Order: sequence, then structure tokens, then C-alpha cells
Amino acid sequence: MSAAPEPLAAKLADLRHRVTELGPVVVAFSGGVDSAFLLKVAADALGERCHAVTAVSVTMARSEVADARALGVELGLGPRHHLVESHELERPGFADNPPTRCALCKTELMAVAGPIAGALGATVLLGTNLDDLGDFRPGIAAAADGGARMPMVDAQLSKAEIRALSRQLGLRTWDKPQLACLSSRFPYGTSITPARLRQVDDLEDGVRALGFSQVRARFHDAVARLELPAEELARALEPGVRDALLALGKRVGFTYVTVDLAGFRSGSMNEALPVTSSLVTLRRTGRSASS
Repeated sequence: MSAAPEPLAAKLADLRHRVTELGPVVVAFSGGVDSAFLLKVAADALGERCHAVTAVSVTMARSEVADARALGVELGLGPRHHLVESHELERPGFADNPPTRCALCKTELMAVAGPIAGALGATVLLGTNLDDLGDFRPGIAAAADGGARMPMVDAQLSKAEIRALSRQLGLRTWDKPQLACLSSRFPYGTSITPARLRQVDDLEDGVRALGFSQVRARFHDAVARLELPAEELARALEPGVRDALLALGKRVGFTYVTVDLAGFRSGSMNEALPVTSSLVTLRRTGRSASS
């Protein structure tokens, strides 16, 4: 394992220092790039004073639950990895899918992680990175209000830097595609149900099984709008692949299957919202990400 470039090494050292100062900790762990990196750093720095909690619900892809469980084993967490059922879909307003849905989700996450942290005298850590502040993410402020800390923001770590450092640390997640909860597949105002969540989860599983590296199956009632990497769009229109995508969509309950010519982009449902930023929210409240 080669050494990280000096600026990155300094940021990694800063993150380790911040995590050590916050210990003991409970890392909110989804199994994605950011939370896996934060958990690795925290586990190395704190040993048995590091725990992780994975909130398991119908809004989390089944494949991601399995991968989070496997990663917990790989990182040596053992019984310090708590997989706990969460019930954000039952929170008033969540199923209506308002633009503030992510705040309700983070409130539920803190309701799950908070008691575990409280029993341990620990601090809840989120894997929020610096780039996240540039998108509309109302969950950031909700988590901060619940007492969560975001040390990777305070260490000024971007997504690209986290990927680079993850690779340096030998994490297999360094090049893992971006994750998002299944609720993000629905336009704001479209009702979210367990059946609909399963529908998009099944469709995305099938698309990945066809060899596509990344997919978002956006739910528009009878229409599934597939977002695929731009360089893979042409393959989706090859006769055999196109037929397989259409059959898959119909099998899981969609009448129409479309491919978005704009390709994959994270948070595309936010394109319909006024320009805003969680960074503005944090600045207006006068808080750092770890306050």
C-alpha cells in the first residue's frame, strides 16, 4: 500500500485526530463509500470504542443490506455492528414524499442510533462529505440537530479524496457506485409504498445483472425512467439488451420502460426544486457540520 500524497495524508491525519477526540463513537453505516471509509478510520483509531449501526428498512436496497453486513465482518466489527430495523416510512408525512423527506429519514436514523450511542456514552458520526453540502440535503441539518457529528466535512474531505484514501487503505468500496436510499427514485409528491420500493429495487437489481455498472430506476407511475452511465447508453439500445430491459420492467410491474438520454446523475429529482443548498442552511444557523 503506497503512501497518500502529502495533502491527502494531512487530511487523513486530521480526520483521525477528530475521530479520536470524539470517541467513543457510533458510525451510521450504510455500506457506501463514505460511511465505509469513516468506519475504517474510526475502527483503526478507536478499536473496541468504535461501533456501527445500520438502519435496515424497506427503503434500503436488499443488496446493500447484505453488503453492509459483509463489510462489517470484513472490518472486524463483530457484535459492535448493530443492524437495527428503522421505520421512516411510518413517520407522519414521509410516505407523501415531500422535499423535506430526507430530514424525516435522518430523524429516524438518529432515533435508531441515538439510544445505542447513549448506552455507550458515544457520539454518532455521519459519513457526510464536503461535496454533499452543495446539493439539496435537508437531512444534514436534521442530523446535526439530533447531535450527529460530521468529521469528514470538518476535515474538508471531498468524495474524490475519500475514494482515493479508501483505495490507499485497501477498502474494496473505493470504486463502489454512489448509493442513495430507494425513496430517492420517486418525484417529490409521489406516494412511497413498500410495494413501489420493492418494484424499483427489483428493477435495479435486474439492470445490474445485465451488466450495467450504475442505474437509477426513477418511478413515474406506469413509467420506469432508467438513468444509466452516459457511456453505456448505446448498449441499452442494442436489440437484445433493449428487449431484456423492456421484459424486466414489465415483469416487475411497469407498463413502459424508458432510458433517460441525460444519463445517470445523482439527485436528479432535485432538478425540479428551486436552487438551494444544505450549506446555506448550516451557514444560516452558524453551525459547523460537527456542532
